[in-house]
Amino acid sequence: MSAIRPKERDAVLQSLRAGVVPRAGQHLIQVGRAKELESLIKDIERISDGGSAFRIVIGEYGAGKTFFLNLVRAIGMEKKLVTMHADLNPDRRLHASGGQARSLYGELTKNMSTRTKPDGGALAGVVEKFVASAKSDAKTSGKSTEDIIRSRLEQLTEMVNGYDFADVISAYYRGFEDGNEQLKADAIRWLRGEFSTKTDARAALGVRSCIDDASVYDQIKLLAKFVKLAGYGGLLVCLDEMVNLYKLANTQARNANYEQILRILNDSLQGTADGLGFVLGGTPEFLMDTRRGLYSYSALQSRLAENSFAKAGLVDYSGPTMRLSSLTPEDFYVLLQKIRHVYAFGDVEKYLLPDPAIPAFMEHCATRLGDTYFRTPRTTITAFINLLAVLEQNPETTWASLIDTLDVEADTGGSNDSQIEEDDELVSFKL
Repeated sequence: MSAIRPKERDAVLQSLRAGVVPRAGQHLIQVGRAKELESLIKDIERISDGGSAFRIVIGEYGAGKTFFLNLVRAIGMEKKLVTMHADLNPDRRLHASGGQARSLYGELTKNMSTRTKPDGGALAGVVEKFVASAKSDAKTSGKSTEDIIRSRLEQLTEMVNGYDFADVISAYYRGFEDGNEQLKADAIRWLRGEFSTKTDARAALGVRSCIDDASVYDQIKLLAKFVKLAGYGGLLVCLDEMVNLYKLANTQARNANYEQILRILNDSLQGTADGLGFVLGGTPEFLMDTRRGLYSYSALQSRLAENSFAKAGLVDYSGPTMRLSSLTPEDFYVLLQKIRHVYAFGDVEKYLLPDPAIPAFMEHCATRLGDTYFRTPRTTITAFINLLAVLEQNPETTWASLIDTLDVEADTGGSNDSQIEEDDELVSFKL
């Protein structure tokens, strides 16, 4: 195996030790989930072919939902999709009247990513690619670039805000040609939903509308069509921390958000959202709680009901709901081996633990944590990195003596609303 760069190694280990998903180097620690990934790759290919997709990824607290969503995004970018992602929180929702939905849209556009710009901020690049393509066509056809842009965007005008969307792209082109950076910036601001009033939007760009709470989903559908016109395969939207909708105390607000999910689901299943896919990450109670979860909304319950034949070890990954299965002991063994490898910068000679130490550590954690050890691997992963850190800084210490004194405690969350934390779960580790 090749050596691992210190920057990549530290990014992975620091994230895992803090209990969060690393933004880079995910391929270094990926194990298992082969069937689930295969199913999502089919969704990505369907989006690239002009179809649509909708998935709700369900897993326990710390089971790896965020890691899985990030991996799907990375695969989507490799398949030439544009991706957008955001975490829901009290100030970001799918439906609202106080700016929370526009705030979610702003976060999504800020995190817009492509293969060449995987860390977000790709919106301006997508627009410039579209403009450059139009200029190239204009040279060969003898028409003006603006005419080419208008003719390409004509199919968008039948959608909500479609005329204004086309005007904004044209304004960006004029700013591009004239060297007017302010006009280009205003066009990007409009596309990001940063204009709060129609008056400001009209003064800056001459358009009569701006993106508000009510038009967020329609704007995402516009963007999906636009990125296809710009030469990409489609748009993949990943929304995590959906449990924040479950935590909404106001029944009317919660149902309004569930209605928006129903609208997205219907568009995806009926094929009316071309080149657009959604992957939502949530916990079992977010889905199945008949009092406050998605199952409390009867229209969603009937559409999201799991396959009744998929029982007794049988699986079905083709439905809109996908449950993340627990890692097998074999998967977990491979994962800990990979973490050990990353910790040693990819150098076998620098391993801090011998091979027999890994199954001994696993056995100890299984005794302390029971099935939580596999259902929520975050707890055990962090404890393993803590063990490696102590061995590195205290070379006179033996791994066997540390494992004997290791104490791992975890609260994996529950249905009590007051106990649910935004970061997925409360976790503490002691050595």
